[in-house]
Amino acid sequence: MAALALAEIGPFQSQTQAKKNINQAIKEVASHLGNRPATCRKYYVHPAILDAYLDGSLLPTLEKIMPQPTADSPYALSPEEMAVVAILEQQLEAQQPVAS
Repeated sequence: MAALALAEIGPFQSQTQAKKNINQAIKEVASHLGNRPATCRKYYVHPAILDAYLDGSLLPTLEKIMPQPTADSPYALSPEEMAVVAILEQQLEAQQPVAS
């Protein structure tokens, strides 16, 4: 939900605007879940989503994955879920030490 809210808000021009956009997205998600924003941010929004927004990789990843058709299985991930998994994988790969 936070990734979609940030995608709807769009890109930012400064770090200050980015932080305001993140706060707005967190408030939207918290409202939807019926929680306080602090609770929502701490327990429901993965930090990698926020990091990806701040480093500029969130929106391109969402744009790349979202148009893909979904599988017919009721157990398949939605395009939104696939995009979040891709973002988490990117963040994990970025944290891996380079093997020599």
